Amino acid sequence: MGRKVSAVHAPDDWFIKGGADAQALALALEGQTVVGLRRTGKLLMMDFGHSDGQASAVLGLRFGMTGRLVVDGRAAIEKLEYSSAKVLPEWRRFELGFDDEGTLVIVDPRRLGGVELDPDDTRLGPDAFELAAEQLAAALEGSRTALKARLLDQHRVAGLGNLLVDEILWRIGLDPTREAGALTNAEQERLALGIRSTVAELTERGGSHTGDLHQARVRGGSCPLDGEPLDRRTIGGRTTYSCPQHQH
Repeated sequence: MGRKVSAVHAPDDWFIKGGADAQALALALEGQTVVGLRRTGKLLMMDFGHSDGQASAVLGLRFGMTGRLVVDGRAAIEKLEYSSAKVLPEWRRFELGFDDEGTLVIVDPRRLGGVELDPDDTRLGPDAFELAAEQLAAALEGSRTALKARLLDQHRVAGLGNLLVDEILWRIGLDPTREAGALTNAEQERLALGIRSTVAELTERGGSHTGDLHQARVRGGSCPLDGEPLDRRTIGGRTTYSCPQHQH
């Protein structure tokens, strides 16, 4: 907060989303001060403006499965499950230089993230971290889509990924193929609580790969609760593991 941007380095045009380019980012951000930081789901937003706190631009940052944020040479996360702890020059997809000689860099080996100028965060659903049962009920209402696919839809609930949803549904005993709109009120309340508690716990542990189900998510894996062989299916385009014994 309070740092002024002296330079924008965006060497990878593909990493810039929303129709902007490196020149547009430089024009919008150079000389501006970071006046706010916020997050909705998987979207981190930096508010830029003047010293009086008035915002003039917003930069959205998405990290995908392999992106990491490095500020002043220090990574917020040392290593990701599906990425690398290295910081190779060619993996530096986007960089802000500050007038105090500090830097903010996105390192992304597989280019699964991106930056966007003035992203439309109103298109995102409520944040999973503080999801209320009423909000979840609205997200599921009337849907005949598989429950897992609905939960992965960032327009319905923001912040849930493949590993997280498998972990949540496994913990509370719901089958991922259930019709999303067919859950009872009691199941919706249990699911909302399970989402909040699991997201909080795995965030504290260090990420979605630290779940209790994670090590068993392999071909031939067995449920850590009851030893039943896990079902392996594709739901919503994502590989899904669930227990046929206790998930209904």
